[in-house]
Amino acid sequence: MSFLEKCKELFGKDDLYSIFGLTKDASEKQIKKGYHHVSLKVHPDRVSASQKERATEQFQALGRAYSVLSDRDRRAVYDETGCVDDDDPVEQERDWADYWRLLFKPLTIQDIEKFEKEYVGSAEEVEDVRAAYLACDGDMGGLLDRVPCASVDSEDRLRQLVQGLIDSGELPALPAFTNETKAKRAARKRRAMAEAAEAEEEKKKLGLGDGDGSLQAMIMARQEARGAAMGSFFDQLEAKYAKPEKKTKARKQKSK
Repeated sequence: MSFLEKCKELFGKDDLYSIFGLTKDASEKQIKKGYHHVSLKVHPDRVSASQKERATEQFQALGRAYSVLSDRDRRAVYDETGCVDDDDPVEQERDWADYWRLLFKPLTIQDIEKFEKEYVGSAEEVEDVRAAYLACDGDMGGLLDRVPCASVDSEDRLRQLVQGLIDSGELPALPAFTNETKAKRAARKRRAMAEAAEAEEEKKKLGLGDGDGSLQAMIMARQEARGAAMGSFFDQLEAKYAKPEKKTKARKQKSK
């Protein structure tokens, strides 16, 4: 599958500008701002466990799309041909999380809360719900996995939103949505409650509260107690927040 085909699968569109909500005449500043905004929606550090795999794929694709549009020569080739080099070994091996951190300040709890406050109830959320509903053929579980900031706690609100779009004729009434059983809803809620309880138990074991300080404490505790497995939520936090100072300085110098 080519990169643009992958974009079509992940975002429902294969035009790099439209993925960032932009047009071909966008300035470099607008492209960077668009990349930052869209990537926050799928940043692996702020999505639920059920959303993480897809969000990571989207996050990586966004990084690659931005790397094309932010390079003057590569952007010119893309503008002229509509094609992206799928055989570039540098692009295939690049760590897109590190790439993101070179461009933007570290993501904090305050950033996440600010984004969610601005996103929930916005026109952008409505469009994302509409797209997710169609992409999932009306499956509410799939919709909750795709829409940023969505969870079983917001299910009733999002269900009402979808129903309103159906009533107004903006969305079709799909069987997976209209005929979903109470048992299926209850099972989804039980799974979410189990995940939340597990996370809360882990916090209690580590003696953590809320805030960035707790994130740092969680990282330190995890460093002492973890096994060999990598890729967990705690290890991702460690990779972001607990880098040696020298490496951080080197990265900043490199980005200049």
